[in-house]
Amino acid sequence: MPRGLPKLLGPLRSLGGAVSGGGRGGYDVLVLGEVLVEIHADTALREAADGTPARISYSGDALNAAAAAAAAGARTALLAVVGDDELSVPLLRGAAELGVDVSHVRRAPRPNGAYLLSADPDGEREFVYWRTGSAGSTLAPEHVESWRTLLSGCRALVTSGITGALSPTSRRAVLAAARLVHGAGGHLSYDPNFRPRLTGRAEARELLARIAPLTGLLKTSCPADALALVGTDDPPTAAARYRALGARAVAVTAGAGGLLLDDGVAARHHPVPSNPAPVDATGAGDCFTGTATARLALGDALDDAVAYGIAAASLSVSGRGGTGRVPAFAETVALAATRGGPPAPRSPRP
Repeated sequence: MPRGLPKLLGPLRSLGGAVSGGGRGGYDVLVLGEVLVEIHADTALREAADGTPARISYSGDALNAAAAAAAAGARTALLAVVGDDELSVPLLRGAAELGVDVSHVRRAPRPNGAYLLSADPDGEREFVYWRTGSAGSTLAPEHVESWRTLLSGCRALVTSGITGALSPTSRRAVLAAARLVHGAGGHLSYDPNFRPRLTGRAEARELLARIAPLTGLLKTSCPADALALVGTDDPPTAAARYRALGARAVAVTAGAGGLLLDDGVAARHHPVPSNPAPVDATGAGDCFTGTATARLALGDALDDAVAYGIAAASLSVSGRGGTGRVPAFAETVALAATRGGPPAPRSPRP
């Protein structure tokens, strides 16, 4: 175990004890997935040369969503497997500083996954990943079983198709966790997040078909995810097809075109507030999912939770990397209000 990790884990375990006990006998939001080391290059990747400046931070869809959920007022814990390498120390410390309880993470004698990123303010992004054999890819049903009490007592779980695509054991873990939370009466938020470099279309569609009936809120992108997984680039058609698979509510993001929300009662359009100073859109979708799930877990109505999620996602693109800008909930509320959104909740929890 790297020097400094035992010393760090003591205070984090204490933090976990302090924040547990809320929600349905546990956390408001649990996030199951992978944490990544993020290396952000200052140039297009094809132009990277010896001496190209870069910065290290920490991201991954699970950490991005967990940070957003915590910022939105939810008692949030990360369920993940991280490495025993030196980078695990700042990785876990950074997650804790974002308000995420990391006392339940498991460790494996593998390196943490990593990715090299280049992005520009117009949203063009390039990624190179190193995930094969990573600590995160060892996530398995045995881990889920060790978290059974947490999952059975939480109000909501967030997970994604990325997590399910990391390995066969990760796929089984995602399904096991989703079934456990659903069976206990909790809410599941799921983002298919199709990544062709990680998984094939047929495998992603099969996982979607099995998990959609357990899902309270399915967040997806259009045309990227929708075209690959449900065969359409039309947001209303995509929402209808996801709902036909069993998802109770579907949020389809279409970039500047806004978001379409379909809960089976009606389909309505939510505009996205423009950000006058965009830097990097990495993690914006995760920020939406984490914020919306937190607010649902805390008792907000679906449309209000979605409005907060959109506002938080818009603010998040002002930072570099997945957790470079995690807006405080007061900022999210203020931006949502400018778009005719809901007022601030009377209290952070029902």
